Amino acid sequence: MPGENFQPVARERILVRLDTFIRLRWYAIAGQAGAILLVAFGFGYPFEWEICVALIAISAALNLMLNRLYKANHRLPATGALMLLSFDVLHLGLLLFLTGGLQNPFAILLLAPVVVAATSLHHTHILTIGFLTLVVITMLAYLHLPLPWEHPEPLQIPFLYNIAVWVAIVCTVAFTAIYAYRVAEESRRLADALAATELVLQREQYISDLDGLAAAAAHELGTPLATIALVSKEMVHALGEESPLHEDALLLRAQARRCRDILQKLRSLTSEGENVIGTQPLNALVEEEVAPLRDFGIEIDVHCSGDKSDMPVMGRSPGIHYGLGNLIDNAVDFAVEKVVVVMCWDADVVRVEISDDGPGFPSSLLDRLGEPFVTARPDKNTERQRGLGLGVFIAKTLLERSGAELSFLNRVGRPHHGSGAFVEIVWPREKLQNS
Repeated sequence: MPGENFQPVARERILVRLDTFIRLRWYAIAGQAGAILLVAFGFGYPFEWEICVALIAISAALNLMLNRLYKANHRLPATGALMLLSFDVLHLGLLLFLTGGLQNPFAILLLAPVVVAATSLHHTHILTIGFLTLVVITMLAYLHLPLPWEHPEPLQIPFLYNIAVWVAIVCTVAFTAIYAYRVAEESRRLADALAATELVLQREQYISDLDGLAAAAAHELGTPLATIALVSKEMVHALGEESPLHEDALLLRAQARRCRDILQKLRSLTSEGENVIGTQPLNALVEEEVAPLRDFGIEIDVHCSGDKSDMPVMGRSPGIHYGLGNLIDNAVDFAVEKVVVVMCWDADVVRVEISDDGPGFPSSLLDRLGEPFVTARPDKNTERQRGLGLGVFIAKTLLERSGAELSFLNRVGRPHHGSGAFVEIVWPREKLQNS
């Protein structure tokens, strides 16, 4: 079934398009060449511009070679991307060495390879690029040729100012890399979780489609089955009881009758689906999710608090079923003896409260529940206790799509609930009934 074997994308397996690196390097080459030519011929400042041009030509030659060896859609493994980014750091470091070191305002461009690594590589590779950049920055603070300047005497910068520039660049590299890594990681985790959600919905859709397949099968098989029943009836009458084929004809007629009864059940299931399965009251929705969980040795009490004659009736939604069932299943997993489900409604809102007598939500995770890959399950060896932390995220996402608002709390002494974890789901009644 889709969704059963979903695993988040491992960072080590992330592949980056080579074309992205090549395009970025062409932009860098254009900027470096423009700056060198402007300073050398526009301003006429003396410096080793010939060596700078040679270094830029080497970078361009590398780009041309990569274009020739690989297709545009080729994806680099993490080690390949690490090597290219390391080349960019060293290449830019040499250019800065020839043009004033950290005194050169363009020294801030050493930040670029680190940011690219932070958004696309594993954290070990990010640390490698960061360490290499730190080494280059430190060397440039002490070892460099004079900054190109209009006066014959080199520009003298106080040593303390050089140290301040070093500290500023290092802090900028570290902060920007951490920020870019966290943002990229959150986006990646969210994409993985949404992909898992889509797989779960696809699975639920397959289950819903079985009803239509049953109707189609009953319709398509009806005519040939009627023919078989008619022929078998004529065979029974044509063959006498003394015939060795008489019993076979009786068996064929009985099996045809049995097939007809099965198809009749399929037809009745399909016809009832429009009224019974297509819509259902709130208590039927909850009981449908609670019933499979009553065999786990945990007492599940279901209470209704409202006028039963005015009970909300909503369309059957796989998203609501999965979300509600997942939360109740979590409560059963963590409960010691008892889970309580309370349904409340009035003219404006519909509320479902789920609580257990377990240890409650960890206080350190309470504010993060509902985020992807955040789990409160203990790390044990039982299959039922392992998890990716996607269940609550998927449940929350699906229920919020139906218009619900969810609250995760730890309650003590609440009527019908006692202590433990408490989840409250609140829908606007009109939105739920139209879901």
